[in-house]
Amino acid sequence: MPEIIETTVYRLDELDDRAKERARNWYREGALDYEWFDSVFEDFEQICKILGICLKTTAVPLMGGGTRQKPRIWFSGFWSQGDGACFEASYSYRKDASRGLRGYAPQDAELHAIADAMQAIQRGNFFQLYADISHRGRYHHEFSMEIFVERDSPTYQPMTDDAEETLADALRDLARWLYRQLRAEYEYLTSDEAVDEVITANAYTFTESGRRFG
Repeated sequence: MPEIIETTVYRLDELDDRAKERARNWYREGALDYEWFDSVFEDFEQICKILGICLKTTAVPLMGGGTRQKPRIWFSGFWSQGDGACFEASYSYRKDASRGLRGYAPQDAELHAIADAMQAIQRGNFFQLYADISHRGRYHHEFSMEIFVERDSPTYQPMTDDAEETLADALRDLARWLYRQLRAEYEYLTSDEAVDEVITANAYTFTESGRRFG
């Protein structure tokens, strides 16, 4: 025989602290089941373009047919050994990269230092260095990038002794920078403040213990 059971439900701000945390954890468990990192990737793509880095892409099928080109950027995170970010690309000198990057990200001293290092090593090699960056292995961090550097000199001049190491270090620093942006975005999206805002905006309700109702 059917029964009617009455349950009192609560908004987030009506719960005690322990129940609130349980409600937040419910949301966090499935909160980021979408490509939350897209805005970070888009920013990174623009930075790469300014620096002269051309990201390699993979064709991805679309729901309605056709394909789109997805940059070969990977990451894992965020608090385990071996976590990080990496990418596949080609690189060649781009004039005024340091100035362009300062215009795009005027407050980011870390990016400025990367651009300056790339500029300096190119100057010492008459702006003839280029690099190919590929991913190897099953991990995703800066040292999973294999970086091959050459000098395209019409007179076959060799690279300076420090060219390969300096350019590879700058590219790996860029991968580290990307990872930190991804981690910061993740931490923001899963912070109490952001989670509370989404729960409140969607008018989710909970039992007194913080269990999601319905």
